[in-house]
Amino acid sequence: MLEKFPIKIPVFPLRNAIFFPETNLPLNIFEPRYLKMVEKAIKSDGVIGMIQSKEVDGEVFKVGCLGKINDHKKTGDGRILINLYGLSRFKIDKEINNNEPFREFQVNYDFFKNDTNNKYLVEENTFKKFIENSKKLFEKQGMGLNWQELSKIKKTQQIYTLVMVSPFSVSEKQKLLEIPQVNDIAKTFVELTSFAFYEDTTKNNIIQ
Repeated sequence: MLEKFPIKIPVFPLRNAIFFPETNLPLNIFEPRYLKMVEKAIKSDGVIGMIQSKEVDGEVFKVGCLGKINDHKKTGDGRILINLYGLSRFKIDKEINNNEPFREFQVNYDFFKNDTNNKYLVEENTFKKFIENSKKLFEKQGMGLNWQELSKIKKTQQIYTLVMVSPFSVSEKQKLLEIPQVNDIAKTFVELTSFAFYEDTTKNNIIQ
């Protein structure tokens, strides 16, 4: 399936935006350059890349996620409301010079081949601990989730979704995004939460 993803993609750089495969990201598009990007994508293959921009103007991280526009609606004031569904993470090779107001990059998906591997298995013990720590973390943060509904989707999707909405910092989420194997993402998440819980018992503090 990887070969079906385009190696040249339009990219929406957005600070504090972390987007994972198998998750949904609603966006309110109103800037003229991104309106043009979305309109062009809708007329073609419907895909755009999301990547986090750095604090230095113009710089972006090297790893982002390709998304498919699976729903869109134009508003009376000229905005476009879209929903992106995550397909696969990518790594930037280089920026492409174009005559568009938006940016395009040449990317590859080699580091994230298992993003589209439906047979990829998450270790049961790792997943069990991941869910256990997630419930404890969200409860401590006063964040209510419908765990019963969440349990109905596949394990990889549960992991990506919980990491995406977790109260971790954006920089921590970016680091998790860049880990190729989802099982290793879950392991790292468990380590981070376990450390946070330890800090909570010693300093009455948790992730900020």
